[in-house]
Amino acid sequence: MTPFIRKDLRMKKILLYVFILMSSIVIAQEKVKDTSKTKTEKLEEVLVRSVRVSADSPITHSNLTKEKIQKRNLGQDIPTLLNYLPGVVTTSDAGAGVGYTGIRVRGSDASRVNVTLNGIPFNDSESQGTFWVNLPDFASSVENLQLQRGVGTSVNGAGAFGASLNLLTDAVSEEAYGEISGTYGSFNTRKVGLKFSTGLLNDHIEIAGRLSRIESDGYIDRATSDLKSYFLQGSYVDDNTLIKAITFAGEEITYQSWNGIDPETLATNRTFNPVGEYTDEDGNTQFYDNQVDNYKQDHYQLHWNQKYDNHWSTNIGLNYTYGRGFFEQYREDEDFADYDLTPIVLGGETINTTDLIRRRWLDNDYYVVNANVNYKNQQLDITSGIFYSYYDGDHFGEIIWAQNAGGSQIRDRYYSGNGTKKELNGYAKATYRFNEKWSAYADAQVRNVDYTTSGLTSDRVALAVDKNYTFFNPKGGLTFRINEKNQLYTSYARANREPNRNDFESGTPSPETLDDYELGWRLATPRIKLNTNVYYMNYKNQLVLTGALDDVGTPLRENSGKSYRLGVEIDADITITEKLSVKPNISLSVNKNRDFVTSRDGGLVNLGDTNISYSPNVVAGNMIVFNPIENVHINFLSKYVGEQYFGNIDSRLSKLDSFFVNDLNIVYEIKNVPVFKSIVVSGLINNIFDQEYESNGYFFTYDDDFSNPGTITTIEGVGYFPQAGINALLGVTLKF
Repeated sequence: MTPFIRKDLRMKKILLYVFILMSSIVIAQEKVKDTSKTKTEKLEEVLVRSVRVSADSPITHSNLTKEKIQKRNLGQDIPTLLNYLPGVVTTSDAGAGVGYTGIRVRGSDASRVNVTLNGIPFNDSESQGTFWVNLPDFASSVENLQLQRGVGTSVNGAGAFGASLNLLTDAVSEEAYGEISGTYGSFNTRKVGLKFSTGLLNDHIEIAGRLSRIESDGYIDRATSDLKSYFLQGSYVDDNTLIKAITFAGEEITYQSWNGIDPETLATNRTFNPVGEYTDEDGNTQFYDNQVDNYKQDHYQLHWNQKYDNHWSTNIGLNYTYGRGFFEQYREDEDFADYDLTPIVLGGETINTTDLIRRRWLDNDYYVVNANVNYKNQQLDITSGIFYSYYDGDHFGEIIWAQNAGGSQIRDRYYSGNGTKKELNGYAKATYRFNEKWSAYADAQVRNVDYTTSGLTSDRVALAVDKNYTFFNPKGGLTFRINEKNQLYTSYARANREPNRNDFESGTPSPETLDDYELGWRLATPRIKLNTNVYYMNYKNQLVLTGALDDVGTPLRENSGKSYRLGVEIDADITITEKLSVKPNISLSVNKNRDFVTSRDGGLVNLGDTNISYSPNVVAGNMIVFNPIENVHINFLSKYVGEQYFGNIDSRLSKLDSFFVNDLNIVYEIKNVPVFKSIVVSGLINNIFDQEYESNGYFFTYDDDFSNPGTITTIEGVGYFPQAGINALLGVTLKF
């Protein structure tokens, strides 16, 4: 029995045990009176109480509700749906928001944005990245989300260095419903979804779920996506108890498009994809048809929220995540030595190179136990908790075909390694209201991380990491309510975080430290809601992106010594009339490495203060919302991203031009129709003015001592990821 079959059986057993446990608890419960929707919603909030903040907390944040998400939810990934929040920059490898997408907040990439799903970390334990392609159409199962910019509150998982994003999945529905949805659009993008809920059975039990499939040819050549997912939850609720057993999973097969293109190709063939290119025996250029990323990820969660009285409540969460998959590559003229193959002697000639097809695998298990207790009265709101996780990940490579086998057999492993990561953290956070005007927030977390690796990397280099880190992350802040309309806040937060696996493969990285200072003003009137904040983020040993990518498109990082980000963020919601409102936001910042030292022309050079890579000084957005009649919503969305550098040495070659993109979203709901409760028609025109732009790129340097004998010259190179011009999606949802 293979390891994968054994693990599939194990997952089925775990899911069975979870539902048996939930059923046992239900049977053991005393009969209670009818539950109310208000009480259910309050119990739902317990799920994310440990990682979220309230509206008047001294933490800079934005909230997004299910209703707002669904207006543009036509199959694109979650980063694309968050594009118009303050300080957010998104990108798509395939160019149209389906497949591999990325998000940056305040210039920090996805590995520094801590993501939790119902309080459970989603970031990969070793790479620290978030791969939304593994959970396609997850937005269709999100009740609401909160994006905290900066360090924010203590969270489970690696510390947030740019932001933390926590998502709450679908709440319990009291009423039964069903939905069938379909989307079709540019680049042969199509989505089919089915969603249902039984409503509360016997006033206590609900079963709900979703099935989805998304396919797209992509804007970039051959950047296809075939994405499948499901979400299923069983819930028990009464006045004081909410128990949820949740399972959700995704399966993705995407053709690789992570290499970008050089400036010359960008000028002549924007959609060209070099990945999979090879030369056949006749000298013709071909593209391997299965140069794909193929990955599955299954999640199992059990949450028990208990309210004891008007003051005390608890939450216990359990999680198991199983991920496995590979990416496949056609490789030309590979050296036998790189794959531990034996040279072949034919006719007196030694053959030690071959064309081959390889698969590089990840196979990992992730276990989480999370528990917290909350006490709340009119003055004090305090939450304390403990979190433990265990990650075990195998890395290995297989040769599935070789022109010259060199004594190898199919699926021989040419490298194999393992990474194990254990995390234990405890935290306590409290808000104390002195009076109607003043409140204080305090938060302290102790986090211990143990990370070990063994075996070989994909380059067949030994990687033996044995590190143990203990971090203390204090936070605190004050909120002053001037009057019913105005509020001031200030906060300080420290975050420490460990390097990731790639950092250790590249050298001997140091852990990084961030001190985050925030000062904000909130205004709330019937017509104007305004949030303004100034931040100063001071780093020690920040692991900044170098601009370079490894051979699978993963960004490489290095410690930069001292660096900082200083900025101001403003976002507003202004009601002009009952039918028209505008929601602008702007982020202005300075992002600098201090006394940055780099290798150039064979020596080390101090460049002084340089710009931090991938950190535009200006990011702005706007939404014009027009509701001409009750069932029609028209949103005109604009996004401006200023110039940014791909590297940290301020090379003119590495500068990406600013871009300004506009989208149009129209939603029309037809009510009181036969058979259905309503029919919702949604249209989305992206990049309506057909702008040519690139949202991402890479930059690399290397010292060349061959082209100029006697001297060493630093060579620079750059690549780009073009995004689609005008494109459209049209969706229909039948509700019953």
